[in-house]
Amino acid sequence: MTIRLDGKQTANTMMAALKTEIMALKAQGVTPGLAVVLVGDDPASAIYVRNKQRRAEELGINSIRRTLPKSATQAEVLAQVAALNQDPSIDGILVQLPLPPQIDENAVIEAIDPAKDVDGFHPLNVGKLWENMPQIIASTPFGIMALLEHYHIDVAGKHAVVLGRSNIVGRPMAALLLNHDATVTIAHSKTQNLFAITKQADILVVATGQAEFITADAVKPGAVVIDVGMDHNAAGKLVGDVDYASVAPVASAITPVPGGVGPMTIAGLMTQTVALAKRRVHE
Repeated sequence: MTIRLDGKQTANTMMAALKTEIMALKAQGVTPGLAVVLVGDDPASAIYVRNKQRRAEELGINSIRRTLPKSATQAEVLAQVAALNQDPSIDGILVQLPLPPQIDENAVIEAIDPAKDVDGFHPLNVGKLWENMPQIIASTPFGIMALLEHYHIDVAGKHAVVLGRSNIVGRPMAALLLNHDATVTIAHSKTQNLFAITKQADILVVATGQAEFITADAVKPGAVVIDVGMDHNAAGKLVGDVDYASVAPVASAITPVPGGVGPMTIAGLMTQTVALAKRRVHE
């Protein structure tokens, strides 16, 4: 019988444990602080930021938002980042992507203090992850690994195929799996014989941004399937990058959309914000 990997329930379990940790930190005079910089009025970004803030507030994390207009200059965004870098009450900083076209995303990411880069996108944190000395990890891959661990799914020795090579999901996901002793293949839009490769996967992580792209004939029977997608199909229904109805009977375990990877991403962000606050206690 296929296991439905319930990200919502797992995230709630993680959040309950985090609440206890936050209470202990507050008893020592430290309230974890998370700052989000939002530039422009992209509706999806606004929803993501609102969800992150709501979850932070529920936990007792001090969550602040710095909102800049779509017309903001690079200098204005960098000034906000610089101010947050210097704010001792802020443990984690994230700049919500994508940014408007006049802003150099890489320059903004590199301007964040690596010790406060709670998204794990700064080149220093990316390098540490690939050297298997991670300090901060991109929230979605962090959450996926926590979900696999919750369900006692061991990746060591397994063939993991990561479909997608973004800096947000694909690349850090591949590094994390490698660090946990999986044999890793990264596949992408230029990969030849793509479905022949996905069908070899014991663990298949799909982050393509294409609605219901992976169907049953592209999945190895008994594979663990992790669907990172948040898409809308032709009927306007929220779906993932995996055709759940056809793939679920073939897989041994699969994440639903919604309720799978999404809640785990926010759980990963909150967990790492608290971890950064703990460092402040020991400084």
